Amino acid sequence: MEVIPRKRINWEYKEIPQFYVFKSGELSVLRATDGLVITTVYDQNLFGIAESIQPMRSHILRAETECTMLRLDASLGHELITEKGLWKDIAIILAYYTTHLFYRDSVVVQQRTYSIIRGHLLEMNRLSTELRSRVSILDYIQERTHLSRSSILNVMFALKSGGYIEIKRGGYLIEVINLPERF
Repeated sequence: MEVIPRKRINWEYKEIPQFYVFKSGELSVLRATDGLVITTVYDQNLFGIAESIQPMRSHILRAETECTMLRLDASLGHELITEKGLWKDIAIILAYYTTHLFYRDSVVVQQRTYSIIRGHLLEMNRLSTELRSRVSILDYIQERTHLSRSSILNVMFALKSGGYIEIKRGGYLIEVINLPERF
């Protein structure tokens, strides 16, 4: 299936739980309650495993760019996993997702404003130049935290003035030079 930008993907299709194999594009996982971005993926990925096993729907998927995905009824997916003996692989995938959530919480939960911004700047710095040129630092951090615009801009200005980061016009990250642990 081809998915247009900003489209939200439902966990069910015609009331049947689905697996989604993300093939290409840019896809975000959002917290259902407030739309906070949990993560954004750019590489092949599999979604719907946990959602097909348990009924809680605490997050949703949203296409950020045009995406190509495969959709499969979860019951058929479960049969294939059992037939091919892939439950160990599925456990590894779910463990990866759990670890990512723990990492994200360590970056955001009960941290000082600077620590949260620092973590997100380091995360952005690992993205390709092309991806960094599409989203401003302010938008990236605001979509992933509840920090105010002024708090983010104040820290960005101080880091830029101090020569810790290089930003181009519009607030796009060019490079993290050397972020101090505390600021």
